[in-house]
Amino acid sequence: MPTASLRAVIDRLLHRDPDALPKSVRVDRALSLLEGGAVLVDVREPAEWRTGHARRAKHIPLGRLENEARRLPKDATVVVMCASGMRSRGAAAQLRAQGFRATSLSGGLASWRSAGGDVTR
Repeated sequence: MPTASLRAVIDRLLHRDPDALPKSVRVDRALSLLEGGAVLVDVREPAEWRTGHARRAKHIPLGRLENEARRLPKDATVVVMCASGMRSRGAAAQLRAQGFRATSLSGGLASWRSAGGDVTR
């Protein structure tokens, strides 16, 4: 395993941003991002939202994301979630294309619940 300084040299040579946000993150990383001020967005449909959602999530159904992304702060990291992580990957890509620093929660609400994430109705 390369040392941190060697890794930095390799990243610089390969023009990689060491602070780049991965396209998807596990729950532990998502929680860390949220503690640091990230915004959690749930892109599931309204009926899914009503069955239970993360307490701190903003609800913007995927079909309305393009028009309602303006509700999100441009200067904050956005963690996108859905039921399983499939829709949220596309939603995070859509937000990145609009200039947001966005990532998808791998495993969606199911992994959130399994990790003990708070869920409310």
